[in-house]
Amino acid sequence: MDNSWIQKQRACRELSQRKRVTDKKVVVVVVVVVVVVVVVVVVVVVVVVVVVAAAVVAVVVVVVVEVVEEVVVVVVVVEVVLLVVVVVVEVVVVVEVV
Repeated sequence: MDNSWIQKQRACRELSQRKRVTDKKVVVVVVVVVVVVVVVVVVVVVVVVVVVAAAVVAVVVVVVVEVVEEVVVVVVVVEVVLLVVVVVVEVVVVVEVV
């Protein structure tokens, strides 16, 4: 009877140790899965941020190009007007001299 009780105690200890090992394995698997999910989420967020940043840069470049084109047109118009003014002034000066 005493021997039977000792065997039961050993069996309980072994079962408890196996359960602890199994619990540790489950915890490790859960931690690995959580880490993988977090890494995937971070990568997706980084990719989305990079794509959005690229889109913003593209829009800014397009806007800047449009503004520069308009500025170039304005500068050309101003140059033409100044050229006309210079020609008119020269003609007036030549007419006054004559």
